[in-house]
Amino acid sequence: MTNNQIFEILLLIARPAAGKSEIIDYLKKLIPSERIRRFHIGEIDVIDDFPMLWTWFEEDQILSEMGYPRVYTNENEIFLGHHLWDLLIERICWDYKKRLRDNPEYHQDFTTIIEFSRGKEHGGYARAFDHLSQEILHGLAILHINVSWAEALRKNRARFNPDRPDSILEHSLSDDKMEFLYKEVDWEEVSANDPHFINIKGTNVPYTVFENEDDVTTDRGDELGSRLEGTLDVLWKLYTSSR
Repeated sequence: MTNNQIFEILLLIARPAAGKSEIIDYLKKLIPSERIRRFHIGEIDVIDDFPMLWTWFEEDQILSEMGYPRVYTNENEIFLGHHLWDLLIERICWDYKKRLRDNPEYHQDFTTIIEFSRGKEHGGYARAFDHLSQEILHGLAILHINVSWAEALRKNRARFNPDRPDSILEHSLSDDKMEFLYKEVDWEEVSANDPHFINIKGTNVPYTVFENEDDVTTDRGDELGSRLEGTLDVLWKLYTSSR
C-alpha cells in the first residue's frame, strides 16, 4: 500500500557539492506534517552511494596496509573499472528491494530519497539510469539540482573538512579529481527529448530542475524552502498525472 500524499521515490542528482545533501538535511529537520503538506515527502529514508564507495576506499586502504592487492581502486582512488559505478546503482536497487521485502507497507510512511552524481567520464546519467530496477522506476521522480561547473567546484572546495573526509555534508574531492570525474555531465542530453519526462527502459519518469546557481542550499533558509516547494509542486503534478 502506498500513501497518495507523498512521493514513493525521489532521486536527487547533480554534480558533487551542488546541494543534494543540503536539501535532504533541510527536509529532515522539518515537522513531518509540514514536510508532507509542502513537499510531498514522508518519513525520509536515504539511499546514497557515497557511503558505499567510501567504504571501498577504506577497504582498499586497509588491504594495502595488510600487504594485499587493492580490490576497487588504484593508489589515486580511481575505480579500476567503470563497471564499479554500475555496481553502486545495482547496490542501491538491492537495498531498496530489501526495504520492500521487510515492510510491505513501507511507502505508506516512507519516501525513499536516492542520491548520486555521475559524470561523462564514467558513463553519465544515461548509463546509471540503465541500471535502475523496475521496482524503482515504478515509483520514481527525479529532481536535478542545476549548478555550473564553476559553482560546483567552488562549493566542493568550501565544504571540505579534512578531519571528516567521510562526512555526507563535509566530504570533498581534489580539484583534479573533481574535474576528471565531473566537469562534463550528460544531463542536457538525457533530458533533451522532453521537458517533463525521461524515458528509462520504457518507463516515463517525471523530472524537474532545481536552480541553485545562487546557492540557496548552504544556509537552509526560507529561500530554499520556497524554491524547493515550488519546484516539487511542479514535479508532484507530473508525478500524479503519470500514475
